[in-house]
Amino acid sequence: MTVENLGQSWGARTSGFAADSRPSSRRSLNVFEALQREIMLGKIPPLATILEMEVAERFGCSQSTAREALIALDHEGLVDRRPHRGTFVADSRPDDAREMIQVRRDIECRGLTRVVQNYTLQLHELLQNLIARMIRSARDGDTYQLSLLDREFHLTLYDAADLPSVRPILRRCLVHNHRFKILNSKDSGDLVETAERHEAIVEALKSGSVDSVRAVLSHHITTIVEFGPSVLGDE
Repeated sequence: MTVENLGQSWGARTSGFAADSRPSSRRSLNVFEALQREIMLGKIPPLATILEMEVAERFGCSQSTAREALIALDHEGLVDRRPHRGTFVADSRPDDAREMIQVRRDIECRGLTRVVQNYTLQLHELLQNLIARMIRSARDGDTYQLSLLDREFHLTLYDAADLPSVRPILRRCLVHNHRFKILNSKDSGDLVETAERHEAIVEALKSGSVDSVRAVLSHHITTIVEFGPSVLGDE
């Protein structure tokens, strides 16, 4: 493991986790985050209609602020804005989830040679800190916060590959993988296990072996949602 400290350049890359397609104003960001949480947790169910006017009334904001939040959710793929028809919550189907997992695995695993080459002590500590925060959120039973931190872990790791044009695709895959899992989970009692299974990725990274990390990461990704052998059939 390389021990160079990337300093400000690394911080600048990782700090973009929450800002890739988020609203620019604080007010619309607050609306966006509240609606995203409810969509991810299923409190606003798939295919539900969301009206700008109702969002504005609920949050005490202007309709333009509500519109900006909904546009950001559209960029995340969580809603579908259709001209003259309205805004609808995106569906969450097994077939889509399978494809997203395949694409996500390809992106993360193909970038591993670059990740391992750029793996630093600072990145190691960042990932360890994220795991610790994930475990705390899991013990608190906060499914949504655990999901946010889980996604931040994978995006922070992928930032070491330095492929910024691919990053938004990975981010969307992560959002939909997590949403599908949350909406279809019958038991939230395995949250701590969900957090702790990231430790194997960090341990593999310490070895410096791309093949070892690829095996661990591929298994981690394809067992997030239990689809059976069809997901792993091409390995």
